[in-house]
Amino acid sequence: MSLEEVARRAGVSTATVSRVLNDLDVVKSSTKARVLRAIRELNYHPNLHARTLAGGKSRTIGLIVSNLEHPFFFDIYRSLEAEAHRSGYEVVAANTGYSPAQLVRSVRLMIGRRVAGLAAMVSEMDRALIRELVEAGIPAVFYDVGTAGKNISNIRFNYRKGIERIVDYLRDLGHTRLAFIGHHSTLGPTSERERAFVEAVSRHAGETKWMCVADQDGLHGGRSAAREILASGFRPTAIICVNDFMAVGALRELRECGFRIPQDVSLTGFDNITLSEYCDPPLTTVHVPRDVVGRLAFEILKPQPASAAKQGREVVLDPELVLRDSTGPPPK
Repeated sequence: MSLEEVARRAGVSTATVSRVLNDLDVVKSSTKARVLRAIRELNYHPNLHARTLAGGKSRTIGLIVSNLEHPFFFDIYRSLEAEAHRSGYEVVAANTGYSPAQLVRSVRLMIGRRVAGLAAMVSEMDRALIRELVEAGIPAVFYDVGTAGKNISNIRFNYRKGIERIVDYLRDLGHTRLAFIGHHSTLGPTSERERAFVEAVSRHAGETKWMCVADQDGLHGGRSAAREILASGFRPTAIICVNDFMAVGALRELRECGFRIPQDVSLTGFDNITLSEYCDPPLTTVHVPRDVVGRLAFEILKPQPASAAKQGREVVLDPELVLRDSTGPPPK
């Protein structure tokens, strides 16, 4: 069954059938209904590869993330996909699990698929791969890695300011014994949060004691890191986590060990994923607008007419501290 047969049955052009398949609003509702009826009657299934390359132009956006199990990355994926579908594009996603080798394979797979653009929401990107994307001529947008330039854009979040706001808030409450839970401390975006924490507490070195631990990204990693802090003998009155996902794991461990949150230990996350609002107690955190990141990524990558081709962009998002019940004054 072919596109042409559907067009003949519906009494329209193949271009109109294509517009209906791409869910574009330019088709009248009566015509669209006629085309959809023809598709059902003929049991037509579109050739997705041909559809993607219709007119010699790809209608697929590539998305690579470090951890698709993490709600942070999934929220970005969902937002980018919604924007893509509204414009008649599909999204093909790849998950690296923070593996540089898998990232290389994923980037080259996207280049081979001739995607119209690539959103790389990863922490493990390196310069060699960025050069490869530049040479391939594929528009790319990164999150917190790389530098904007030819066909390369960057969306950045001011993690440093976010961490500083958390530390300042906790110190204003009277906390002088702080711990930081991180993960993959050699990777750019996550290590920046840890460095910001160390620099913020170091400004009060005579008054503040602190420690840092790291484990795998996720609920289990947060729980394991909290266990390591408790086993060390250091007793923080507040724990700052690199993200909410790990904070929820840390919360579980602290409560099972008999600690009350926040009466005995205050706990904060980062990102403001939906889970942070619904755990008990709800987490104090820093809001990162994942929906904005997804929309911006597609807006940047959406192909433009040659006359309106864009140079790479640099977009910086600022933090917003969200105060909830997981933080309070230190125990007396």
